[in-house]
Amino acid sequence: MENKNIATERRSVPQLRFPEFDGEWKEQRLEKVFAEFKSGQNITAKNISDDDIYPVYGGNGLRGYTNSYTHEGFYLLIGRQGALCGNINRANGKTFISEHAIACKSNENSDTEWLAQRLDYLNLNRLSESSAQPGLSVNKLLRLKLYIPTLQEQKKIADFLTTVDSKLQALKKKKSLLEAYKKGVMQKIFSQELRFKQDASTSLSTGDGSEFADWEVRKLGEFFIERNVKAPKNDQYPLMAFVANKGVTPKGERYNREFLVNDGDSKKYKQTKFGDFIYSSNNLLTGSIGLNRYGSASISPVYSIFQIGELCNYQFISSYLTRRSFLNKMIRYRQGVVYGQWRIHETEFLKIKEKIPCIEEQTKIANFLTAIDNKITQAESQITHTEQYKKGLLQKMFV
Repeated sequence: MENKNIATERRSVPQLRFPEFDGEWKEQRLEKVFAEFKSGQNITAKNISDDDIYPVYGGNGLRGYTNSYTHEGFYLLIGRQGALCGNINRANGKTFISEHAIACKSNENSDTEWLAQRLDYLNLNRLSESSAQPGLSVNKLLRLKLYIPTLQEQKKIADFLTTVDSKLQALKKKKSLLEAYKKGVMQKIFSQELRFKQDASTSLSTGDGSEFADWEVRKLGEFFIERNVKAPKNDQYPLMAFVANKGVTPKGERYNREFLVNDGDSKKYKQTKFGDFIYSSNNLLTGSIGLNRYGSASISPVYSIFQIGELCNYQFISSYLTRRSFLNKMIRYRQGVVYGQWRIHETEFLKIKEKIPCIEEQTKIANFLTAIDNKITQAESQITHTEQYKKGLLQKMFV
């Protein structure tokens, strides 16, 4: 590809271009590049199942399957209603396209995949009308103007971007498979269906005499010490958020509410250190429970904070106590009469009994699960890198 100097090129020429192409892109309305551009047909939920033949596509993608089809071939789909209107999806083959999507098929001078990539980058949601139930007008979209290259250049760009998308989908599938594997193996480990051997750091055994001792029923109070230090925020303990499924993290705009209340520097927060176990009673099932993997911080006093003692591996106990079966057990300890006011008192939390392995087996389990987490993190990093790479390409390859 060739990089063009934006300062010396007209607006109708992209900054990044394949070397075999030149000349300016032409401005056209969408009505001039699509052979078909209209909403799909109505279908009720009772006519959609998981067992029929033909996929049903709505504004947000695949909804299920039905026994008939409305379209055949490759179509670009634009979501036309709801908060996610403007979403771009694709349907190929014999499919049923519902009234919540606009079915679009290019004419002989345009490439449907190139148009899908271009409109996705354009963010059509910004053109939605009505704040109560956002929607896109078909007629308004048809009047939208784009700079469009020749069909040959469209196909070249579309093929290249499809290759990037394929890599991105492969990475997302890899991450999903790793997460599913971790979930499955955790269920087997914590139910003791799979056990670690004493003489191996990564091998699993179903029992051959070389296992660790049986897991013992222990109170959490044997491993946890409540940390209830309250003090104003300071440089050593900066004010942070505790975000569901993320843990302690810097306050972003979404979680920062300090501007609503002016407490000066006197308001007291709870102090937490790296490796602490933290939870919010009212939000257990949404993921507001887990380890402090950040470090010293001040967080809201609504959270319960515990230091994990030396007889327990903090990574093991975090995985063990954030599983769904334990969260359901914790909920039984809730106190209060109004759901929004329910809480689990710290003393009740420390009384909960669980079967816990010895520290040596805890460590082996923790190391095994951490190795999987590292692979998931690596996949996440690759996904982020690929998404940023594609975003940079789109900025330069479109006019």
